[in-house]
Amino acid sequence: MQINTTEQVIAQTKKWINDVVIACNFCPFAAKEIKQNTVFYKVENSTQIKVCLQTVIEECVRLDNDTAIETTLIIFPVTFQKFTDYLDFVALAEKLLKQQKYEGIYQAASFHPQYRFSKTPVDDAANYTNRSVYPMLHLLREERIEQALLRYPNPEQIPQRNIHFAQEKGAAYMKMLRDACL
Repeated sequence: MQINTTEQVIAQTKKWINDVVIACNFCPFAAKEIKQNTVFYKVENSTQIKVCLQTVIEECVRLDNDTAIETTLIIFPVTFQKFTDYLDFVALAEKLLKQQKYEGIYQAASFHPQYRFSKTPVDDAANYTNRSVYPMLHLLREERIEQALLRYPNPEQIPQRNIHFAQEKGAAYMKMLRDACL
């Protein structure tokens, strides 16, 4: 497996956000943050879970201290290649956020190249709504999410709309779109 530089990982992640997340409108709020340059990208190359968890807390502290950053993407290009290992890590990260009193302040959204929704076939195109170029954890400010949702018509329909879009395009198309970012 080729190890990409931090700059390459960030560039590929940005391309995925623009070409998939924004272009497919999977997150109707992403374009504004990208345009305003309020997304922070942290690449964590450690294979040690303890270090990766520490990075999650460090990024919460960064968000605490820098209100110009709206959201942070922690990208793990080396570790968590297996989706089940990644899910275990996400559970640990969410537990740590709660222990560190960040529950209700920051929300963690998960993305992975092999993402699979529960009870969904592995080849279902809907999985591509969360299939990223690398395993990553997205830290969002909960207060800002709530504010954005108040201004967006029928926000509860976003996931279903995304699933419908991906399934209409098909798994081959969604895979091609995502893979073109690498």
